[in-house]
Amino acid sequence: MTKILVFIEQRNGQIKKASLEAAKTAADIAKSLNAEISAVAVGNEINSLDSVGGYGVSKVYHLKNAELGNYSSSAYTQALSNFVNANGTEIFFFPATSMGKDLAPRISVKMDAGLAVDCVALNVEGGQIIATRPIYAGKALMDVKINSTKKVFALLPNVFNAGAPSDQKAEVIIENVESPNLNVKTVEIKKAEGKLDVAEADIIVSGGRGMKGPEHFGMIEELANLLGAATGASRAVVDAGWRPHSEQVGQTGKTVSPTLYIALGISGAIQHLAGMRSSKFIVAVNKDKDAPIFQIADYGIIGDIFDVVPKMIEEVKKIKA
Repeated sequence: MTKILVFIEQRNGQIKKASLEAAKTAADIAKSLNAEISAVAVGNEINSLDSVGGYGVSKVYHLKNAELGNYSSSAYTQALSNFVNANGTEIFFFPATSMGKDLAPRISVKMDAGLAVDCVALNVEGGQIIATRPIYAGKALMDVKINSTKKVFALLPNVFNAGAPSDQKAEVIIENVESPNLNVKTVEIKKAEGKLDVAEADIIVSGGRGMKGPEHFGMIEELANLLGAATGASRAVVDAGWRPHSEQVGQTGKTVSPTLYIALGISGAIQHLAGMRSSKFIVAVNKDKDAPIFQIADYGIIGDIFDVVPKMIEEVKKIKA
């Protein structure tokens, strides 16, 4: 029987939402292929790992070691590659998060497997998985079939619906693994408190060069806070040093697929569109009526962001009140 494995990503012991989307999708594929499915997580202490059972995966392997508490690409690759080769994994699913896209190609090499990343749809045809992924900076979609015996897929976050979990709990099997043999060790990972990751956020408010300076991003952050959204930025803004690279959306930043993407003062260069055009709803505000962003926007406002955004904030406050 074909063996399918899905990677459960965790940060600080908390399971990431994108992993649950991948788990549910992998479970559905396993049913179509009549395959055996299980999950694997790497780390030290991981909370509620049995909750993965609510998404169709009945067994989760926890590769545990105190030195794996913080993410290290070399250490995680070592632990995962040893596990998949020992267990005969043939199909491996990852969430296409920053961690997933770092690990997936490394593991595919260790497995001697074909790789498809940033998948936005998966279908089973004639016993084969057909993956759909964007190409040409998101201008087109391509169906991909991996011909190698072993296969690795990385699924774009916020595209696949995890749905409501069932009450089923997964069996958690703890495998204590050896300490990784590394020259460099990750001691601590620090993240800005209270900030959402644009790669996982359901709503994103992004600013571009039209913001005119870093001092004006306060109103973007205010709107984002009111909406429970993440704050994003274009490459021009990041290159100018106005915002951190962790907020960059685009071909050289993060690819996002939120339910709502609000682009403020962003003209819509092809590199930026490649990273956000799969958003379900796009709202754009720009004073240039010919800005490329309006070609893909569901709703557009032609106007000065310094007039429009304060009014948006005011209206949202009224609704929340």
